[in-house]
Amino acid sequence: MATRTRRPGAATGAAVGSRRRRLPMRLLLPVLFLAALMAMLMLRGYVHSEILADHRVQTESSADQVPEEIVKGGPVIDTRTGRTTSLKLPDGHMVLTFDDGPDPTWTPKVLDVLKKHKAHAVFFVTGTMTSRYPDLVRRMVDEGHEIGLHTFNHPDLSLQSKERIDWELSQNQLAITGAAGIRTSLFRPPYSSFASSMDNNSWPVTQYIGTRGYITVVTSVDSQDWRKPGADRIIRNVTPKGGKGAVVLMHDSGGDRHQTVEALDRFLPQMKAKGYAFDNLTEALDAPSAHTRVAGVDLWKGKAWVFLVQASDNITAVLVVGLAIIGFLVIARFGLMLLLSALHARRVRRRDFRWGPPITEPVSVLVPAYNEAKCIENTVRSLMQSDHPVEVIVIDDGSSDGTARIVENLNLPGVRVVRQLNAGKPAALNRGVANARYDLVVMMDGDTVFEPSTVRELVQPFGDPRVGAVAGNAKVGNKDTLIGAWQHIEYVMGFNLDRRMYDVLQCMPTIPGAVGAFRRSALERVGGMSDDTLAEDTDITMAIHRDGWKVVYAENARAWTEAPESVQQLWSQRYRWSYGTMQAIWKHRRAVFDRGPSGRFGRVGLPLVSLFMVLAPLLAPLIDVFLIYGLVFGPTGKTILAWFGVLAIQLACATYAFILDRERLTPLISLPLQQILYRQLMYVVLLQSWITALTGGRLRWQKLRRMGGVSAPPNMPAQGRQVTEKRPVG
Repeated sequence: MATRTRRPGAATGAAVGSRRRRLPMRLLLPVLFLAALMAMLMLRGYVHSEILADHRVQTESSADQVPEEIVKGGPVIDTRTGRTTSLKLPDGHMVLTFDDGPDPTWTPKVLDVLKKHKAHAVFFVTGTMTSRYPDLVRRMVDEGHEIGLHTFNHPDLSLQSKERIDWELSQNQLAITGAAGIRTSLFRPPYSSFASSMDNNSWPVTQYIGTRGYITVVTSVDSQDWRKPGADRIIRNVTPKGGKGAVVLMHDSGGDRHQTVEALDRFLPQMKAKGYAFDNLTEALDAPSAHTRVAGVDLWKGKAWVFLVQASDNITAVLVVGLAIIGFLVIARFGLMLLLSALHARRVRRRDFRWGPPITEPVSVLVPAYNEAKCIENTVRSLMQSDHPVEVIVIDDGSSDGTARIVENLNLPGVRVVRQLNAGKPAALNRGVANARYDLVVMMDGDTVFEPSTVRELVQPFGDPRVGAVAGNAKVGNKDTLIGAWQHIEYVMGFNLDRRMYDVLQCMPTIPGAVGAFRRSALERVGGMSDDTLAEDTDITMAIHRDGWKVVYAENARAWTEAPESVQQLWSQRYRWSYGTMQAIWKHRRAVFDRGPSGRFGRVGLPLVSLFMVLAPLLAPLIDVFLIYGLVFGPTGKTILAWFGVLAIQLACATYAFILDRERLTPLISLPLQQILYRQLMYVVLLQSWITALTGGRLRWQKLRRMGGVSAPPNMPAQGRQVTEKRPVG
């Protein structure tokens, strides 16, 4: 697809400056989108304890620095005022405590049992779970239970710095505030047990926690429900002796807790019958409530935190669905490409295969050109080597670099120049069709060279009177650079395998501007080339399909085109292609309602093009986003294995495509690097095209800078090369 720009005329410096100022914003939006996506994933990783989590546990040490009144005291330790106070529960009072929640499955069941038996409890919640399930914390408070901190990520605080301890507390408190609108003064350290187990590692933490305004609550009775010993055993473990008061440790999270729920449902009525009261901690101690209502900025900060966490979880869930969709689409596309390409090759390479009677009549070759001085001589001379009779019409679309004069000075027989004011490629092609002498019309770009057999191979499918257009095999001529090699892989693997697949399905979406042929009658019936979209080749192909013609692929009609040699030029080209394809799909959206043979494209082609060329590339970055996420946060091994698995599938497809096209496999060495760098560029280009389309932006034609790097096809005979290269250009 050649690119050109309408002559801007007398543009003011201010207008040019304005356009330059808008360009960074178009680039910035996709980057900001991807950055926000990664930020949401980072937040999710943090909340799900995949980032900054520390699962180390300190070994026990001596307790010579722990006051005796603590070691032999009760489960409630208060060091807030600088004095050490240890409290026990009164006889006949039992405080049930539940750690590590809230859990979406088991916490509601625990709350239901407590409500059924009119009992209160204390829930020591983690910030990670609170942030994810705020409704459960709100229910706890509404039903009269007390909330305590259990840190955010559940690390062993004896291994952490004071800064990390403060962070764990503040984040845990922020989550509770966002969930229930309260602050709490109760705290239980992770991995804690009885007061008698306090040692020189945990005691300094307890002291420091007191300076931050918290009461430390350990336990006096351990249910050991985490061992899952059975409901009977749990009941025996939590039953205090002699009617004494107790702080009971249980869990409402961390795995299957059906034994805990069962034991609780039986234990509560048994102990109530014995006269026990199941109160909150402050109720049992006849102390002021541990909860303080929060208002103002602190409340909104908490709510904002919970909202962002919920958003990150929801977005991640959507991304996972998107990843599943893109995985299915990628595998489906590869499967279809391999299967249908093999069928196509087997069909067209049979010795007895014929499109119909051989086409020997002359052909009109149209070469629209706008400022192609560096390439046009190579293009025209390559056509002079054709083994099929041709007339060549160069339509000079208002060039300012002498393109038309170069062609005229060649004085080649059968070559005509038609001049027009700059009106764009569709208008130039329509002008060429109007001046063509023959019914079969070949269209090519001004930076492209044909092999001697290209025109003959391209027009043979017209032996079938149902064929209205033929797509040729466009190849990258300047593939010696890395970026050229990447585009070469894309052309051979993506474009040409796709064309084989679409040929078999009879729904070819695009006749490439670099090498395509049309019946004049087919062009005239659909109104010729249109400038409604920036992808005039896709637009005309879809229109011909809808008019009832067949569109096929001629694999041996090879054309060598000059691909962009810089990232900026590549960006401009692909941006226009992507946006133009979206325009064409939208323009022909009613094709899905077409009836009869002409409706095949709407029923099959348009959905496939929308899935494989628009939706799948848009979702494809999810593979790389989750790759980065998995590499950083794990599971690293499985992530690397999955990535190499996808790469292996792509390599298999690329190898098969190169073999079908009889290409050397050497460029495939750069395929892994292409997947890491080049593919990301294409993603951002497509995302930018989506943003332009959704915001109603207008994209201008853009002229690529030509270097004249494709002087002749690689396999042109030596004599032809000498003629072609007699006068180097550029």
